[in-house]
Amino acid sequence: MHFDTPTRQRWMATLARSTPEILRARMRTLGLAPEYEQIRAPQTGLVQIQARMGATGDRFFPGDATLTRAVVQLAGGQLGFSWVLGRDKGHAERCAVCDALLQDPTHYQTLMETLIAPLEADHAARIDARQAEVNASRVDFFTLVRGDNA
Repeated sequence: MHFDTPTRQRWMATLARSTPEILRARMRTLGLAPEYEQIRAPQTGLVQIQARMGATGDRFFPGDATLTRAVVQLAGGQLGFSWVLGRDKGHAERCAVCDALLQDPTHYQTLMETLIAPLEADHAARIDARQAEVNASRVDFFTLVRGDNA
């Protein structure tokens, strides 16, 4: 079975954004412990971050980020890849294993429902919590009253 690029990008992004603890727990709960071989053992390095002023302006490089990558191969031949921010080699390896499992048609639908969907919900909840934290400290300067206007 061949997966289109946006579908695979979705699950790989979800795996990469997951927290190591939650991914480890989900895999344990689902009994995901397949036999695999490390094709490329987890390696940590730096990547240069690119940004654009105002999201549309000229490109600039604000700095570097630590990235860990891994490649595994399941006994069935599926290759799994991962790239995760940070230095957690175990997390990168687990993400690669999940990527390989998701490419197997016998596991795809089940894992999309029991692994990817909950990880996406967890990510959305973390974003919402962070947004609520930011909103709680927001100051609306247009509501302040100056002394001479009172």
